[in-house]
Amino acid sequence: MKKRGKLLLMGLLAVSVFTLAACGNSNEQASDKKTLRVAVSAGPYNELFDTAVKPILEKQGYTIKGVNFSNMLQAEVAITENAIDFNVSQHTAYVNAFNKEKDAQLVPIVHIPTVPAGIFSNKFTSIQDVKSGAKVAIPQDPSNAARAFALLQKAGWIKLKEGIDPTLATKNDIIENKQNLDITMMDSSQIPRAMDDIDFAVLPGSIVYAASIDASKSLLAEDVVADLELNVVVNKGNETSQWAKDIVAAYKSDEFKKYMSEHNKDNYWVIPDELK
Repeated sequence: MKKRGKLLLMGLLAVSVFTLAACGNSNEQASDKKTLRVAVSAGPYNELFDTAVKPILEKQGYTIKGVNFSNMLQAEVAITENAIDFNVSQHTAYVNAFNKEKDAQLVPIVHIPTVPAGIFSNKFTSIQDVKSGAKVAIPQDPSNAARAFALLQKAGWIKLKEGIDPTLATKNDIIENKQNLDITMMDSSQIPRAMDDIDFAVLPGSIVYAASIDASKSLLAEDVVADLELNVVVNKGNETSQWAKDIVAAYKSDEFKKYMSEHNKDNYWVIPDELK
């Protein structure tokens, strides 16, 4: 029995060593893999990636597979589960909020071109047309709501508390509502459908794109601070992989700079400093 027990123990140890070795090889392959899965959601950001960045990576032997998601939350969860490798449609403030709420460890690896949020209206042609009691719709998710409040302050319609972090602003931070605005918080994807029933709306760039709204009709664009610039986002541990480094290099390449200089009509995109 003792001999059989020793043989069984040796067998288990051998299996364990083999398993650990296999895991090590798996991790090595993951770092150097050539097939990448990117989250795809409605908006111009995946289109920019497909048109200007994907070809650069394909020249290096990568195969890019898009995985469709109906909302950002699903895409972020998929990254944490390693069901996909990266996405290109979240800004730093959103990632930080997600990490805190979900106890996740998503990592932005490079700032990328961003379409600013703007104030739009189907009824008026200037922010000067605002009247007392005007109905204004803004996104309800915390990060986009904060940028909406900052934009309403830029328009001169409200005043926020001094010294607050503008990426964390909430309705409770409004200390003056000069126009007595009726501010309604909505799912951002639903706001375009309500445009005829309200006076003004704050729309993120992705929603402007998804709803086929003419971006040039923005009455006022936000000032894009660093925390509101979009990023390529990966799960912690993948930021040092070769494929992640190659994605960063593609966005910083002369080929990408040339594409943006030729296609950034009317400064539709805000280019982050690290890509200039």
